[in-house]
Parts: sequence; structure tokens; C-alpha cells
Amino acid sequence: MGGTHVLMRNDRPAVTLKCPACSRATLHRLLYVKNGCDILQCPDCGLGRTEASSFDPLAYYDDGYFSGRQSDGYADYRGAEPVLRREFARTVEFIQRRKARGFLLEIGCAYGFFLDEARRAGFEVSGIEPAEAAAAHAGDLGLNVVRGPLSEATLKSLGTLDVIVLLDVVEHLPDPREALALLADHLRPDGIIVLTTGDFGSWAARSTGAHWRLMTPPQHLWFFNRDSIASLAHSIGLRIESSDRPWKFVPFSLIAFQIGRMLGRKIAASPTGNRFAIPVNLFDAMRVVLSKAPPHPDTSFP
Repeated sequence: MGGTHVLMRNDRPAVTLKCPACSRATLHRLLYVKNGCDILQCPDCGLGRTEASSFDPLAYYDDGYFSGRQSDGYADYRGAEPVLRREFARTVEFIQRRKARGFLLEIGCAYGFFLDEARRAGFEVSGIEPAEAAAAHAGDLGLNVVRGPLSEATLKSLGTLDVIVLLDVVEHLPDPREALALLADHLRPDGIIVLTTGDFGSWAARSTGAHWRLMTPPQHLWFFNRDSIASLAHSIGLRIESSDRPWKFVPFSLIAFQIGRMLGRKIAASPTGNRFAIPVNLFDAMRVVLSKAPPHPDTSFP
């Protein structure tokens, strides 16, 4: 497996692009070129973006993404099931402090481990997953999982939703504004969206730059900070209910895999590495709860 390739560029002019977070057309500065992809940033809200015109998400997110055969992803997702379920159960508890029951949809549900934990806790659950093998495994657990990308037709078939979950997914979406607006249209008035993503404004991201652990184009297309996620939410009629940087239990195998990627080496997962985990928090990832903003009062004259 090849190493990471970074090219620092300061000699190219800024390019005018419309930012999907703040909705303004601004001169985006080129930060660097990594893995052949331009990394640019909106000067107004700070959203980072990957320019990768030839990237095909449906081709990239296959079984190899979950088993260490891609340049990034997971070392052995299925092998780390007990650790992942433990962490997902904690996330379900977090959600239940805000919404105890209801219809829960997970976008990018992988092998269904989080959905299964949510079902055990009393939620009615469904999922959407593009990877064929992962979606099939979730189906084998008796879960209702639609294989393919997020679409209006799929959401219409599911009906209105109480909870929508995107765990480390929004940064992968080709158009996060369109996707979140579509999801908001199918959210009940008192429903919530729970998402996790990296924090491009964190000290870790700013100090390591192109070598930040979550700077992994082309699989990561967007790099949010707190301002850009708030701007995006506001632009589609959502508001931030809460935001924090939680600790996570991470399998040793995934930690070794990510360190190996950063060093340009392939470190294979092991059964021991899959079974054990440590609590990790680099304070460079955020968990955000969104809800529908109340409508502004109509002050116009009849």
C-alpha cells in the first residue's frame, strides 16, 4: 500500500466556488494537494472541500473498505464487532436522553451493528447503505436496510422519521447540503438528526494540516468546523441543539491501521487487536444534534 502524497501549493490563484455550508460564492484558497486532490477552504465559514471529479463513491465503498483493502476505511469492521457494538450502545443511550423511542433511520449503516443496538433499545429502525456486502449482512440480522445511495424515493417509502443518524458519514456525501435538506423534509417536527464528523477547526486539525488523521481524500470530501456546520444547518431550517467532542472506544486494530496509513505502511488487523479497545479523544471530532428550527413569526400585514 502506497504512502500519503502531499504537495504544498501557494502559487495557484484562488477559485470562486459556492459553498454548500454558508451558501456564498467566495474565493476559495488552495490549502494543499493531497493524494492528487485539491483541498480548498471557504474563507467565510471555514468549510474545507476536496476537489476529486473522478471519484465514484459507489465503487469505493465496497467490502474492501471495511476490511483493510482500501487505502483508508476500517481494518476489520466485522472482526471488531464486539467493540463497535459497545460504542454504538453508548451512542444509543445518548440519543435516548433526547428521544426515547420512535422510528430511527441510519444513513451509512454498514453491517447494521448500530441499528441492531438501537432496535434492542426499543427503536423501530431502518438503514441505507451503499456497500453491497455490508447491506446484505445487515439484512441477515433481520434489519430493513436499503442498498444504494440516499434518495427521495427511499425516504418516501419509509415515511416520517423521529431520529436520523449519520455517524462519520456527512463528510463522505457528494452534496451534504442537498442530503441534509432532504432528510430534514422527512423529519417529524419534534425529531432530531444526530451526526458525527471531524472538526477542521480543532487544534489537532490546524496543527497537523495535510497530515491530520482525518484528511483522507478522496473518501473525505468535506471538512467541517463548528461555524460551517452551524451555517449549513441554518440554511436548511435546522438549528443546533447541542454539540460536543465525545470520547470513543476505538479498536486497537483500527488505531494501528490508521497509524500505518499515516506512515505509509500496511498494518493488518489481528484478532487480539479487534477484541480490545481504548478510550480515545483527540478533541478533533464533534457530535452534533440538530432539530427543526421554529418558524419565524409572520410580521407581514395581511
